[in-house]
Amino acid sequence: MEMKYDDLAWERSDNLFEGFKKKAASSDVLRGVTKFMAVQRPSAQPLDRAYIVGLGAFNICYRMQFDDGFASLLRFASSAVIFPEEKIEAEVAVMKFIKENTKIPVPKVLSYGMHGPCDLGPYILMEYVHHTSNLTSQLRAPGYKRGDRPFLDPNIAEEKLELLYGKVSNILLELSKHSFDKIGCLSNGPYELSVKRRPLTMNMNELVQLGNFPRSQLPLSPFTSASAYLESLAATSFKHLSTQRNDAVESPEDCRRKYIARKILLKLNSGLSDRDMSNSGQSKLYCDDLRPTNILIDKNMDIVAVIDWEFTYAAPAEFIYSPPWWLLLEAPEDWRWEDIAIREGSLLEAQRLSMRMRESWDSGAFWINYGLRKSWAFDIVWPFIDRRIFGGNKSLEGSSHSS
Repeated sequence: MEMKYDDLAWERSDNLFEGFKKKAASSDVLRGVTKFMAVQRPSAQPLDRAYIVGLGAFNICYRMQFDDGFASLLRFASSAVIFPEEKIEAEVAVMKFIKENTKIPVPKVLSYGMHGPCDLGPYILMEYVHHTSNLTSQLRAPGYKRGDRPFLDPNIAEEKLELLYGKVSNILLELSKHSFDKIGCLSNGPYELSVKRRPLTMNMNELVQLGNFPRSQLPLSPFTSASAYLESLAATSFKHLSTQRNDAVESPEDCRRKYIARKILLKLNSGLSDRDMSNSGQSKLYCDDLRPTNILIDKNMDIVAVIDWEFTYAAPAEFIYSPPWWLLLEAPEDWRWEDIAIREGSLLEAQRLSMRMRESWDSGAFWINYGLRKSWAFDIVWPFIDRRIFGGNKSLEGSSHSS
């Protein structure tokens, strides 16, 4: 049985979020945000007051259109964000790096700060990128209604699927070209961007927000090796089982299964990560929330912007070598567009991702990495780890992998 979120923590978070939404949509806040956004662009006149264009799990966004054709977007961290200042600083740093060092289109950051208008907290003011839709709307099955979970259209034309997935592959390839000597978040320095902060992940946020995980037991600094980081993730998964107050286990037997699985994970991950680091010796930029919904396109289905770079950090290279979780309806295959990029000189043979993704899938490393990154998904993917790594479908009670 999978581990569930702590219901009381979820209810507390929901109550805070409801209060945040009411405040963010109030007339006083809308007036304050309108004034703030107008002052930031004194060379033009706003066509209307600021209005809300997006309210997600971690952000609220306001848009303002100006008479010179420019539109800006003001983005605040929501009440669900446990480390708002850290999140904003890391996001700004990674957007700056991507804009200056890759071909990935990202919005231009106009300003950012820790104290936005109306006591809404840390913010980023950026350009609004005009677009027609996003990739999810092109990939999902017809009949989608707001609130539904989208799934891949089973009747999508192969040519269209290849075109859209090819565009995403170019984004992943661009991210994979750059290496860092530590695992953590980028930081704006006086002369260059470098990894000087701990890796801030979506899972860390949710562990505290919805699992009552002690903040003091989260990482405090960057990691110098993949093995150390993966060991930390495995240890965090193990601690999570004992620190979540409610809804973690359903019975003594369920607790035993979850305890054994996490003990095995603690012993398992070190050898795999050492192997991968010996091959690469570097970390790569990895975004926890990179998915088709955050890839904006125009009427010609060209990508005009990739947004929402929160929870992006320099991660073990094997993370970006794993097939994207949202591609699982299709097994990873060799990417023909990699051959084109290599012929054109924009990609080196050593930077090819398709072979590494295939290896990650075949070896079972994909499932280990997924379970390590997502605490509440671990028990769901454990059978896949057990089957791929240990070669069977025995239950934990009957297996020989005891701690």
